[in-house]
Amino acid sequence: MPGTLHLYEDFVSHHLGARRPVTVYLPPGYKQDTRRKYPLLLLHDGQNVFDPSTAYVPGQHWRARETADQLLAHRRIEPLIIAAVYHGAEKRLFEYTPTRTRKLDGGGAPLHARMVIEELLPWLRSRFRISPRASNTGVGGSSLGGLVSLWLGLEHPDVFGRLAVFSPSIWWDRRVILRHAERMNHSRRPRLWLDMGAAEGESPGVYLRDARLLKAMLAGKGWRDGRSLAYHEAPDGTHSEAAWATRLPLALEFLYPRKAAK
Repeated sequence: MPGTLHLYEDFVSHHLGARRPVTVYLPPGYKQDTRRKYPLLLLHDGQNVFDPSTAYVPGQHWRARETADQLLAHRRIEPLIIAAVYHGAEKRLFEYTPTRTRKLDGGGAPLHARMVIEELLPWLRSRFRISPRASNTGVGGSSLGGLVSLWLGLEHPDVFGRLAVFSPSIWWDRRVILRHAERMNHSRRPRLWLDMGAAEGESPGVYLRDARLLKAMLAGKGWRDGRSLAYHEAPDGTHSEAAWATRLPLALEFLYPRKAAK
């Protein structure tokens, strides 16, 4: 039995002064198991997650529904709710970046965080049986969506305990996210999936170099490879929805593994 998708166009953020559609995937059995509270994965760039007709490149989406259904059918992951929030089109760069630069502006991630934490998460939890625990709350995305997801996890580890970071834009503002990670001094370490494709970027190897620097910095801050951190390099991976779709199963299996029966 497949999971179900539900599109909601009534979510309004007062912090952003905007309405943002949200598509929610409910796993098989959600209606029947009325006492269960589910872990959540919140994904950025929601247009690209479930629907090929709304994807940035028409026909190329993350296939998140199909992937979750297949992994659940084979008992590879625990049942979870996936919520995909649409980006703000021309406001995307502003909202998904933690600092402002001279050439590109940006710097709206703190405001975006208030939207997610103070408005979107309560909105979702009021409508669906979602676990309130940080350890069961994940956030993820790719490119700038990966950057802001990583920033959210580092800045608010009391809210997000699982991070799905695909091809993050580490280059932003002279790799400011590396400096941010280096200054991190709290003891909480979200379970973190980090990846990068070898065919990304105009200069081969630059994106991989940055990803390896980030991985090393996280390891220096106490993340344990294979336990709290999974790092993956895709040999032919491009900067595209199709590439991220192929890596989504690996990320879900690491972040939401099926619990062993007691």
